[in-house]
Amino acid sequence: MPIYEYHCTKCGQDFEFMQKFSDPPKKICPDCGGELKKLISQCTFHLKGTGWYATDYAHKNIPSNTSKKNKPKDSEKKSKKKPDAP
Repeated sequence: MPIYEYHCTKCGQDFEFMQKFSDPPKKICPDCGGELKKLISQCTFHLKGTGWYATDYAHKNIPSNTSKKNKPKDSEKKSKKKPDAP
């Protein structure tokens, strides 16, 4: 759940409340009963690492001539018998 910051216009206190996105904003100060104003705070959410940009996962450097047709299937590997040793 996100944390929202509020400022009381009467006593000057700042508060943080954990609220759901769907919860209505707080209006009354829990200390003095004054009016609360919702503050816009700095977000500390950062997207780091690979996969967050279109260039990170657009096309991989796989040669187009490589295909699964050239590789033997597992069933072909099992069906081949080794020659009997003398």
